[in-house]
Amino acid sequence: MRILICDDDELIVGQLQKLINCFFQQEHLKCPEISVFHNGESLLEDSGKKDILFLDVEMPGMNGIYVGNELKKANTNIIIFIVTSFMEYLDEAMKFHVFRYLSKPLDRQRFFRNMKDAIGLYHSISFKIPVETRQGIFSINTSSIISVEATGRRVLVHTSARDYESVHNMQYWLEKLPQNCFFQTHRSYIVNFEYIKNFDHYLIYMSDNRFNAYLTRRKYTDFKKSYFMYLESMR
Repeated sequence: MRILICDDDELIVGQLQKLINCFFQQEHLKCPEISVFHNGESLLEDSGKKDILFLDVEMPGMNGIYVGNELKKANTNIIIFIVTSFMEYLDEAMKFHVFRYLSKPLDRQRFFRNMKDAIGLYHSISFKIPVETRQGIFSINTSSIISVEATGRRVLVHTSARDYESVHNMQYWLEKLPQNCFFQTHRSYIVNFEYIKNFDHYLIYMSDNRFNAYLTRRKYTDFKKSYFMYLESMR
């Protein structure tokens, strides 16, 4: 894991570094690499891994909204915290799905709560799972799985790259996939919340336009609650 800070305010940079170190110390975890940038240009030029980013909005040159948009285009899995005193930027920041919005001055307890959620999301995104097929075993990121579908006697794992015919049944996948990101909407479908475009009482429409999934009436309420909780965790 690599954590980045992009802010031209040295005081805030120092506070963030201290809070990050304290968080990992409290969780009895080794603190990962922390890289600091004082403007958006240098951050965009950086070719290193970008997992979690604390991003200021008001900086010389490129502002944080532009930088955040560019980084999300390059890597949709980057977890971005907007750190600013200017709440008027909230709507613009939400357009590229920032994870959370932290206001200055920073509150320690709120920071720790949000950081814990970010680490949980990071692990669910980066978690790899083996897909066993008759042709072999493939290791894929769970974040690339759009849905799992049972059709006849076949179980298909639909991913953003290709489909895999799994040798395991739906119960296996229900137990293996992280419950905060996946939901069984019907006995024949497990969907990834990340790829949902919209839904009604009967169907779930996936954002890639390749797949739809059935939604049973008895699961509608639980599905809606779980999906909204997922969306809330992504704010």
